[in-house]
Amino acid sequence: MGEPVEETTGRVPAPHNVRIAGALVALQGVVAAVVAVVLAVRAVGDGGPRLYYGLAEAGMFLLLAAAVAGVGYGLVRGVHGCRSPAIVIELLLFGVVYSLLGPSHQLVWGIVVGLVVLATFLLLISEQSRQWSMGDEYPGRRGRREPGQREPGSREPGSREH
Repeated sequence: MGEPVEETTGRVPAPHNVRIAGALVALQGVVAAVVAVVLAVRAVGDGGPRLYYGLAEAGMFLLLAAAVAGVGYGLVRGVHGCRSPAIVIELLLFGVVYSLLGPSHQLVWGIVVGLVVLATFLLLISEQSRQWSMGDEYPGRRGRREPGQREPGSREPGSREH
């Protein structure tokens, strides 16, 4: 038997917790895109000298939204390299949660965003997620050696080749 392999890509699919975390990260990217649109509309409504800076801020949010959504999409698809950027994104969002809870005094938003960020972070650092990202998808996969097992073609310790 072997590990399940997707027929279209030929690679092992990501565990469910990684796919769920990917969907949550992609959702965070969509929320950032919505914030970018709101900022752009406000900048156009204000007009004058604030127009340039408001559109620049909206553009930065849109750029970040695309990056975050791309990382989330990569996790949903099972791209191993997307786990580390997603963890960094979640760690940065803990600062946003602190800002909402503390200086902004927006307790409800802080709790909601905090729970989403915490859940996503915990899904990303779980043992199953770590094993998948390191290429150890399943304990019985081909090519993986058990402790004490020699690599195929290797010789016994202390033996000489003639």
